Amino acid sequence: MADKKRSIDEKWDELKGMLGTNGGLEAKTLFKYLQEDNPGEFQKGQLRTLQRKVKNWRAIEGPSQEVMFPQIHYPGDLAASDFTHMTKLGITIRGESFNHMIYHFVLTYSNWETGTICFSESFESFSEGFQNAIWELGGVPIRHRSDNFSAAITTIGDKQEFTVRYKAMLDHYKITGEHIRSRTPHENGDSEQSHHRFKRAVEQSLMLRGSTDFATREDYKKFLIQIFKQLNTGKEKRFLEELEILKQLPNKRIEDFTRIETKVGPSSTIQLKKKTYSVHSRLIREKVEARIYAEKIELWYGQKKVDEFPRLMGSKTYQINYRHIIDSLVRKPGAFENYRYRSELFPTSRFRLTYDCFKKWHGRKASKEYLKILHLAAYSFESKVDQALLLWLATEEPFTVVNIKEIASFADNKKPVNYGHVSVVNLQDYDNLINKKEASPCR
Repeated sequence: MADKKRSIDEKWDELKGMLGTNGGLEAKTLFKYLQEDNPGEFQKGQLRTLQRKVKNWRAIEGPSQEVMFPQIHYPGDLAASDFTHMTKLGITIRGESFNHMIYHFVLTYSNWETGTICFSESFESFSEGFQNAIWELGGVPIRHRSDNFSAAITTIGDKQEFTVRYKAMLDHYKITGEHIRSRTPHENGDSEQSHHRFKRAVEQSLMLRGSTDFATREDYKKFLIQIFKQLNTGKEKRFLEELEILKQLPNKRIEDFTRIETKVGPSSTIQLKKKTYSVHSRLIREKVEARIYAEKIELWYGQKKVDEFPRLMGSKTYQINYRHIIDSLVRKPGAFENYRYRSELFPTSRFRLTYDCFKKWHGRKASKEYLKILHLAAYSFESKVDQALLLWLATEEPFTVVNIKEIASFADNKKPVNYGHVSVVNLQDYDNLINKKEASPCR
């Protein structure tokens, strides 16, 4: 016997009762209920009918919706800011993905805007971006509106600490701070609309440019400056009205970094905002001051800056500079094989390939021999050692640190040892090589 077909009208009173109890129910949810409660009596084609009836009910009998109230803006009164993600635009620097954000600042009366490249919604990023905007502007508005900074608070880890620092910055510039409620971005509508216009302008300019790739980050920064100049064209009259009202800047910027005093552990590392960083082994058991900026960390000891390195972003939780610990490793080569952060001790893919070859050639002595290579790189020039490794690996013949030193010594090595930033290891080349049997450098 064929299934009985029923119309939506027959069940409409029941469905209206359900909507009256919970106005957020969607037509698809209600239709699924009908099908489950009345097997075989409602077909897919009837969903559109139900959707029209629910739409009409919402417009005539449904609950009130939230109303947007257009605001009157006054010169020099309010600035709004927020972070906006740029990843979807596909920006690259020399072919490498440049995943970043923009701290976006706008004056709500004239819609004058500017921004700063950043990589997280940290307090340091906010402080740097906000102060960059204020000093570029040349004055201070009466009020500043932002989101509720949940990400920044999480980064700091202490809401009270965030409140104290945020208030200190507002007091320094004599500006009144406001923030929107959580999950209500429309309350910062001026900033949200500016995000849309800005990213659309960037996208269009990239199309005209014919490429999303830039030679350097500085080139990309100059590109963004031109975008902001274009967006601010035609706003001069209202912007001049703003300038007449803006308050005077203080004598100097407030610190846009976080100070943390910490003790260097026996593993020659420190913990900063749930991230692990190596420092030179000379500082073990000493107290140091870390100054955490939006993108870098400075290490101070005895009122003197002793090191500077990039701040970790994203999910990576540790950063080890082999130069900090190589002297101890050379004396204790047995610690290398199972070292928790061993992957950080391969500056390039050639170093990793060398270690694997040494394991084949030297067996248990592989770590000792490899650490001699790493020690050479630490006290000469890593790039020269890397090139020497490339040459020897191409021969597919065994080699020692003496061979590498001979080749590396041809370069002019009069420059001082560099204890600065070590490039992030890219093991893609290594992976490509080991996936090709004919490319194996070890015999």
